[in-house]
Amino acid sequence: MAGVEAYQAGEKKKKRNMKIKAPEREEGGGESSAKPGEPEESSAAFPASFSLSEIKNKQRRHFMFMKMKQEKRKEKIAMKKKRKKEREALGDKAPPKAVPKTIENQRVYDETTVEAEDEEVAFDEATDEFAPYFNRQTAPKILITTSDRPRGRTVKFTEQLSSIIPNSHVYYRRGLALKKIIPQCIARDFTDLIVLNEDRKIANGLVLSHLPDGPTAHFKMSNVRLRKELKRKGKDPTEHKPEVILNNFTTRLGHSLGRMFASLFPHDPHFVGRQVATFHNQRDYVFFRYHRYLFKSEKKVGIQELGPRFTLKLRSLQKGTFDSKYGEYEWVHKRHEMDTNRRKFHL
Repeated sequence: MAGVEAYQAGEKKKKRNMKIKAPEREEGGGESSAKPGEPEESSAAFPASFSLSEIKNKQRRHFMFMKMKQEKRKEKIAMKKKRKKEREALGDKAPPKAVPKTIENQRVYDETTVEAEDEEVAFDEATDEFAPYFNRQTAPKILITTSDRPRGRTVKFTEQLSSIIPNSHVYYRRGLALKKIIPQCIARDFTDLIVLNEDRKIANGLVLSHLPDGPTAHFKMSNVRLRKELKRKGKDPTEHKPEVILNNFTTRLGHSLGRMFASLFPHDPHFVGRQVATFHNQRDYVFFRYHRYLFKSEKKVGIQELGPRFTLKLRSLQKGTFDSKYGEYEWVHKRHEMDTNRRKFHL
C-alpha cells in the first residue's frame, strides 16, 4: 500500500509541473480564424488533375463540392458585375451582348422551311384538304372515340377534351373497327376523327384523321394532366369558342400539322370568353395548353390554366384516311436515322 501511495503522489507532482504549450501561430502574428467546434480548412491547393471523386469520405466530398460550387458562383457574379460596369463606362460604344448558345438557335437549317409570302406554299394551301375549312365552306364537327374498353382516367380525359373543342361528340367504339367507323362519320358530316389510345390505364397515343380525304396523323402522347392534377387551376371552361395559337411550325410538314390542328376549332372565336388553346412546337414536341386571360388592370394581363394538358410527338403522317395495311405515308419518324443529330428538327 505504501508503494501505491508513493506512485500516486509522484503522478500528482508531475501534473503540477506540466506546462501547457500555447498553440502555434501563423507567420505575421495572425490568429486562427476557425471558430470552436468547426474544422480548420487547409489552404493547400489540389493538383490540376485532382477529382472530387477521389475523396473517399462522403461528408468531406460533399463539403468540398459545395464549397467549389459556391466559389464558382461568386466568380460568375463578379464577372457579371465587371462586364456591367464596363458596358456602363463605354456607353453607346459598348459591344453587343453575346447571344447564349441553345439547341433552338443552333438548329440545322431545313430545306423545307417556309419563307414569308412563298407563292408555291400559298398555292398548295389553297388546294389542299384543309382549303374548304379555311375558305369557310365547312364548319368543324369532331368525333372523339377511344380504344376498346377505356379505363376511368382515359374516360375523364376524353370528356375534358370534348369540353374544350366546340361541336365535338364522344362515342365509345365497343369493338368496332376504325375502317367501319370512318364511312359512318363521313355519312354524318363529321370533319375530323380523334382516337385516343391507352396502355396500362394511361393515354399514350392519339390518331387524328381529317375527313373525308385525309390526311391522318399518328402521335405519341405523354405528360397527360387532368384538371384536378393542375396547380392553381381556374374554373371549368365555358362554352365560348376559344382562340387558337400555333407557335413555331416552320417547315412544310409543320405547316400541314398546324393547319390540321387549326381545323379542329370553329371560325370567329368568342373573345368575350377570354379562352385560348395553344399548340406550341419545340424540338418536334407539340405542347398543348388551355388558358384563360385575366385582366388585372389596364396594363397588366395574366393567364390561368384551365386544363387538360398533354404533349404530342409525331410518329407518322399518312395520306387519306386511316389505313394501317395499304395506306401511303407522307412522312414516318425513323428514330435510328433521324435522331442522330440533336439540332435537326422536322416541324
